[in-house]
Amino acid sequence: MEFLLDPPHGVGPLRLGMATGEARAALQTLGPLSSTAYGALALHLPSGLGLSLGFGVGPTRDRVNAIEVWRPAQRDVVRYRDVDLFGLPALEVVKRLRRHVDLRPNEDDDGFTARELYLALWRPFAADDDPDEEQGHFFQSVLLARPGYDDAPAEAGSTARRWRTTRLLIHLNLAPGRDDAHASSP
Repeated sequence: MEFLLDPPHGVGPLRLGMATGEARAALQTLGPLSSTAYGALALHLPSGLGLSLGFGVGPTRDRVNAIEVWRPAQRDVVRYRDVDLFGLPALEVVKRLRRHVDLRPNEDDDGFTARELYLALWRPFAADDDPDEEQGHFFQSVLLARPGYDDAPAEAGSTARRWRTTRLLIHLNLAPGRDDAHASSP
């Protein structure tokens, strides 16, 4: 299956701004939902690809304000601007995407973010010279969110920090069938 990112609108049938019920129905078109320890709406496909949704607070309460896609172990492809975000080495993805967007390194991890689109690419560490170290050589997740997702007001920033803190925990809870090396980090 191929998933196309369409910032700032969504991924496949999932759209930013969807109500909870709409998001649940859209996820179910892709496969059976997985439960998480945090009650998040999520899906984990047999390929290893995972999708999880974040919901807003305040005026965007009960509306999708973030969609995160986790790297598949096989078959499924996730693209933006015809770039395979998980199939190419991280630095090659950055090089190709910079032709289209202002992609900058994150200050607090080894990921990159295009703030005007809020397209964030994440990996737990950088291992650019070691293709056998998949966790650091390739991006492990991509987050698509409404522009300004982790900017002011403080309430929105709090949500973004909570999302970054819990994404590993959510992924670990959704990783059936992965070996220990893949389950230790998304």
